[in-house]
Amino acid sequence: MARALADRAASRAQRWSDLRLRAISTAVLAPLALGCLWFGGWPWIVLVSLGTLGLADEWRKLAHRRPSPLFLVAGLFCILPGMAALIWLRSDALAGRSNMLFVVSIVWASDVGAYLLGRLLGGPKIAPAVSPGKTWSGSVGGVVCAGLIGLALGGTGGAVLIAAALGVVSQAGDLLESGIKRHVGVKDSGTLIPGHGGLLDRLDGILAAAPAAALIVMALGRGVEIWQ
Repeated sequence: MARALADRAASRAQRWSDLRLRAISTAVLAPLALGCLWFGGWPWIVLVSLGTLGLADEWRKLAHRRPSPLFLVAGLFCILPGMAALIWLRSDALAGRSNMLFVVSIVWASDVGAYLLGRLLGGPKIAPAVSPGKTWSGSVGGVVCAGLIGLALGGTGGAVLIAAALGVVSQAGDLLESGIKRHVGVKDSGTLIPGHGGLLDRLDGILAAAPAAALIVMALGRGVEIWQ
């Protein structure tokens, strides 16, 4: 009995072993990213451009593990649309800042909700062959948290649906990145961000959500806040 309790306690501790490091990294990097987003213009362009270079370098290193021209080309489609969407969305003089803050909030809420609920509740895995750590409980928790952001900002069912949809897209990007890492046989895309891995590990959700948000803006028109 005592051994079983000790094993359970060790298992719970292992679940949360990376939480402190993740929190510290987020506390350091989030103010920088949000500051550049808030001011827009060249600070945002420089930040996104540096991120693009970092992502390209990580992809190059991943490609060395499975040399293939097709894999290299796939990197263009995984990285460039998302980073271009980030610049295009923020360039809207009327709604760029608020739309980008909305998208970033959705991705972060989905990520945090999936992490916390998945660790707390556990349960069946979404795709154990691709990402053994991702559970249905975490996925639902992430979508719910994203929907709550939509409710808080827009206060309408439409806003909740848009936020939840972007949360789902963000999680799909995360799952795709996990599949890519599994394909080349690595746990993390890099080691740049303590507790998170590489840039691709940290930005996989936004790389998927930003183009989706850009399509919504194209449908609604520039200058419109997408949760309205």
